[in-house]
Amino acid sequence: MNRSETSGYKQRTYKKTEEPSSRTKKTDTKESAVKKMDERKSAAKKTDTRKSYVQKGDVKNQSGRKGVIRTDKGRSNTEQKGNASKEKAPCPVAKRCGGCQLLHMSYEQQCKLKQEEVNKLLEPFGKVEALRKMKDPMHYRHKVHAVFDRDRKGNPISGVYEAGTHRVVPVDHCLIENELADDIIVTIRGMLKSFKIKTYDEDTEYGLLRHVLVRVGRTTGQVMVILVLASPILPSKNNFVKALRSKHPEISTVILNVNEKRTSMVLGERNITLFGKGSIEDQLCGKKFVISPSSFFQVNPEQTEVLYNEAIKLARLTGKERVIDAYCGIGTIGILASDHAKEVIGVELNADAIRDAAVNAKKNESKNIRFYTADAGEMMTAMAEKGEKADVVFMDPPRSGSTESFMDAVTKLAPSRVVYVSCSPETLARDLLYFSSKGYLVKKMIPVDMFPWTLHTECCVLLERSNL
Repeated sequence: MNRSETSGYKQRTYKKTEEPSSRTKKTDTKESAVKKMDERKSAAKKTDTRKSYVQKGDVKNQSGRKGVIRTDKGRSNTEQKGNASKEKAPCPVAKRCGGCQLLHMSYEQQCKLKQEEVNKLLEPFGKVEALRKMKDPMHYRHKVHAVFDRDRKGNPISGVYEAGTHRVVPVDHCLIENELADDIIVTIRGMLKSFKIKTYDEDTEYGLLRHVLVRVGRTTGQVMVILVLASPILPSKNNFVKALRSKHPEISTVILNVNEKRTSMVLGERNITLFGKGSIEDQLCGKKFVISPSSFFQVNPEQTEVLYNEAIKLARLTGKERVIDAYCGIGTIGILASDHAKEVIGVELNADAIRDAAVNAKKNESKNIRFYTADAGEMMTAMAEKGEKADVVFMDPPRSGSTESFMDAVTKLAPSRVVYVSCSPETLARDLLYFSSKGYLVKKMIPVDMFPWTLHTECCVLLERSNL
C-alpha cells in the first residue's frame, strides 16, 4: 500500500546563509493499474504542444543509427499484470487503498515486469541496463503521511483515502512505510480524545486536525512530526507535545503547519515550531542535508543513493568541469557533484528550497557551488546569449517530464553531456526523442526500482552531444 552571478539572477551561496506519495489522496480508480498507466501516458501527451512518445518518429541510438519509436495500441505487461486480482495481496486494504498495484506479485516478478516495460519504452534509444533492485523492499518509505477523519460513531481514524474517493481507509501499519513513523501516527490518534481535539471534516469545514506527516532520518534517526491543522491554535499544545514525546522520546522536532484553505493540498504556507529546531538532518551518499517541512527529499533514501551515485558516474566528472544542476531542490545532486567538478551552479524556482540548499552547501563545506532562485531554462538561455558555457547539465524534472523550452535552453548552452534523472519512463521516452532531434545521442540508460510494489520506475540517462 502506498501511504517532489551568471545571468543577473538572485544568488545565494553557502557563505551567505547559515529532490510517487505515502498516505496521500489516491487518484487511482479501483481498476488500479490500467487507468493509472493510461493517465501517465496521457500526461506525456499533454505537456506543452509536443508530440507524444507514442507517435512514430526517427531517433538516433548509441551508435548514431536511426531507429523508430513504435506506436503501441496494446497495453503493456505491467498494465495487464498490475490490473490483476489482489486477492492474494498480503495487505488487508490493498484493494481499497490502490497504492501498491503490484503487491499481489513476488518482488522478482514485479522487477521483471518493470524491466520489460522500461525496455519496451526505451529500446529505440539503445540497450537498457539491468534494473537496480532493492535488497529489502519493505518499509522503505521514510516519509509517511496520514489523513485524519471520524468513523460513523464519531471515533477518530487515520489512514489513506480510498482509491478515487475522499473516504478514509483506516490504516495502522503499512508494509512499505517506516514502522516508527506508523507507530507515532497511531499514538497521536490515540491522544485526540483526551486532548479534545476534533478531526477536520472536509464537507462541513469543522474540526482541527487534518493530516499528520512523519519524516524519519535513515542514518541519523532524527524524527520530524508535522501536525497539519485548520487553525494556528492547538489547545494545550505544550502538554500535547510533552505527552507525545513521553511515548516517543526519539522525536526531534514537532511542527504545527497551518492549512486554513479548502484545498486538496496537504501543507499550508505557515509553519510554527512547537518543539526542537523545526527541521531534521539526514545523510545521503556521505553528505549531510537539512530537511525542513516543505523540503523535497526522496522518500526512499537507500535507492536514492543508488540513483544519484549512478548519475554522478554517468557524468564522468574529472574536476575541470562547469556543471549546472537544474531543478536542484535542496541541492542534493549538485552538492554530490561538487566533489568532482570545478564549479557547480544550482538553479531552482522555489526560494525555500534554495535557502535549504545554501545551508546544506555550507554544512558540507562545498565552496565551489552557487545557488540561484530562477527559472533554469531562462537562466541557461541568458548564459548562452552571453557566450557562457557549461560542460555538464544534470536535470531532474517532475513526473510530467521536461518542456521543449527547457530542452531548447539546454541545447543552446550546448553542454557536452546531459544527465537526465527521470521518475517517469513514459515522459522520459518523449523527452529523449526531442533531445535526439537536437543532436544528442543516448549513451547509457539505467533503471532504478525506487518504489517497490508500485508501477513506478526511476531512470538515469546519459546523453552526449553528437557533433563533438
